[in-house]
Amino acid sequence: MVAEDAALSPFNKSPWSAHMNNNDNNNNASETANDNFSPNVLMGALVREEGHIYSLAASGDLLYTGSDSKNIRIWKKHNEYSGFKSNSGLVKAIIIAKEKIFTGHQDGKIRVWKVSTKNATHKRIGTLPTLKNYIKCSMKPSNYVEVRGKSKVLWIKHFDSISCLSLSEDHTLLYSASWDKTFKVWRVSDFKCLESINAHDDAVNALVVGFDGLVFTGSADGTVKIWRKELQGKGTKHFFSQTLLKQECAVTALAVNPDATIIYCGSSDGLVNFWEREKNLQHGGVLRGHKLAVLCLATAGCLVFSGSADMGICVWRLGPDGEHICLSVLTGHTGPVKCLAVERDHDQSTSGETRWIVYSGSLDKSVKMWRISEQAQPMVPNQKHQHYTSDGYCVPMLSSAPSFASRGGKMGSRRF
Repeated sequence: MVAEDAALSPFNKSPWSAHMNNNDNNNNASETANDNFSPNVLMGALVREEGHIYSLAASGDLLYTGSDSKNIRIWKKHNEYSGFKSNSGLVKAIIIAKEKIFTGHQDGKIRVWKVSTKNATHKRIGTLPTLKNYIKCSMKPSNYVEVRGKSKVLWIKHFDSISCLSLSEDHTLLYSASWDKTFKVWRVSDFKCLESINAHDDAVNALVVGFDGLVFTGSADGTVKIWRKELQGKGTKHFFSQTLLKQECAVTALAVNPDATIIYCGSSDGLVNFWEREKNLQHGGVLRGHKLAVLCLATAGCLVFSGSADMGICVWRLGPDGEHICLSVLTGHTGPVKCLAVERDHDQSTSGETRWIVYSGSLDKSVKMWRISEQAQPMVPNQKHQHYTSDGYCVPMLSSAPSFASRGGKMGSRRF
């Protein structure tokens, strides 16, 4: 960590962070109720020059970062805390299931790690598909499927890059989506592959477990599809339900809000569409805030975050009337924002305020940390930081921050 740089950083001179520098001198400022809620600010950056950041996962005070260096780094309180390395494959996705960590890789494999509570080390305890299941499955010729019109592979194995991972609500099932146009369902208890669904006509870029037993998938073929999970005998099976969206632009990201009432979809045209559960998944509207492709989405409380190839992050607030307001456009990355993770900020300074710590991973090889308040008012920006969304609304941009340095891929046109 380069702590000395923080004192010299333009962050300390920025009008956006003035409230942090003057806390000791302005103790009486809290008497103004609406104006005292924290503005949205950039806290700092984690930098380790070893590769583009493709995946993030936050758990408590720990942050896991995956890059094209094959390393998974663990950060705690802005410092590098631990880490572990896979044998091969760029780390495209990370998801945490209690004491297990699943990582999805460009080589089509899912690796499983277990945390030691004694010394915080991570040991690999499996690879999906497991060797046992692979050998057993390979004995039957009917378990081979034809891919790309020539070669045959086992149906339990992804033959192209993993794009994302998701867990069922009860954490008993793991879903993996891939550029091989399929998504697969795995049992968490024994790592067995239960199903493989030929979901789309092109790469599956996004998958999210929704509500009412529904699974949503988004693809480079421009569609969002809904799959229904049903009990069948002693297990479950997934059936196609409907196509929620069909467009020319690739679907790049999906997210469901914490209340499980809205499904959000980001696309390569820079738009975020959403559908409302209470209206039988009727189209609710479009969020317009980016000039280039939306690459990632995250939700927390009443907030929605969209990261883009335009290097910005839009912060949207869902109001009680169902309308979305853009609170801020967070800037500071010098490369596309590829992934987001959100954790509640437990250091609440104001009564009645709900704040979140947002982590953004970029192809500029850095992770930035933002403190975001649900109650923050859209700030009046100075002209240098002024920015307009494609709807014509003026919103603030935040850019300056200290850097915390650690010691020590090319995107296709439709695959993300």
